[in-house]
Amino acid sequence: MSDTLTKLAYQTFQQGKSVFALAHKNLGSQLMKTIAPAAQPQLNRVPTQVLLSIQQRLNNILEVDWQDAERGIYPAAILFDNPWEDFLKFYPQVWLDMTSIWNRIIDKKYQHFSPGIVTEEYPSYYTQNFHHQTDGYLSDSSANLYDLQVELLFNGGADAMRRRILAPLKEGIEKAFPEVSPRQIRVLDVACGTGRTLRFIRGTLPHSSLFGVDLSPAYLRKANQLLSQIPGELPQLLQANAESLPYRDNYFHAVTSVFLFHELPASARQQVINECFRVTQPGGTFVICDSIQVVDAPEFKPLMENFPEMFHEPYYRHYITDDLIERLEKAGFQNISTQVHFMSKYLIAHKPL
Repeated sequence: MSDTLTKLAYQTFQQGKSVFALAHKNLGSQLMKTIAPAAQPQLNRVPTQVLLSIQQRLNNILEVDWQDAERGIYPAAILFDNPWEDFLKFYPQVWLDMTSIWNRIIDKKYQHFSPGIVTEEYPSYYTQNFHHQTDGYLSDSSANLYDLQVELLFNGGADAMRRRILAPLKEGIEKAFPEVSPRQIRVLDVACGTGRTLRFIRGTLPHSSLFGVDLSPAYLRKANQLLSQIPGELPQLLQANAESLPYRDNYFHAVTSVFLFHELPASARQQVINECFRVTQPGGTFVICDSIQVVDAPEFKPLMENFPEMFHEPYYRHYITDDLIERLEKAGFQNISTQVHFMSKYLIAHKPL
């Protein structure tokens, strides 16, 4: 009875998030048509059946999410981990920022940053207004809004997508390093952003040493704030470019990366994979979560082609046809498997002994 009630509560919780996100997007679309019609992108028509299948995919991933909690991959409490304080505090700012976003779209300002933000020290591919968001990834305001914006984008399914890395991560570690004490296990999250994925990894591996790297000092400040709120050892966070990870060879038992590769040009994509291979121990696991690709769902191709038009994503068109398995093999990974859940693809790769 307890499990049944918990599952019902989770389903109700997620349905509420989904309804709210859809209402938010519909209202935003209507306001754009009224206030800034010139900001509306020219989009491919998406068949009704594809739109209907998105809801079914969301239902499916929520069921898998519950099943992973039920079989003990992570505590059921993680399913209800939601930044309510941030939502109440920053949701109004999402609306206040919309006129700036629309003006940026109309003016085609894709690399515009507020005065005082230094961009010269970053790679050019990073100094973008990804998602048209103000200041890209380089301001505290952007960091405060990011998780909320992604949840709205994916109809409340972003956290469920992130959590799909946890089962292959935990299983990979247990299979490859059965004799290693949990306290000696080291896991790195590449492009950790606000630390949302690290929160879930902490719940799954409560005694392991966790590490995170990100290029944005603002997002690392946010990650420190959010991660300090949960029990356990605080993850060690560093500002660094994933193309040159500041760790020695063969240091980590596992490496993860969530929602990074579609925002990298091809050369950087390969270099980051190479670096992840270098710092992974022999026998270790590398788990990627990112957008689905055309090969995974050809019927979604019109939707994928619309995505970079709706949200400034300059490297996405190349990403959706890129052969990530070939890139992983080129770096040296073996025994590569893939999964698809909702709108995300997962690649689970292993470094040979």
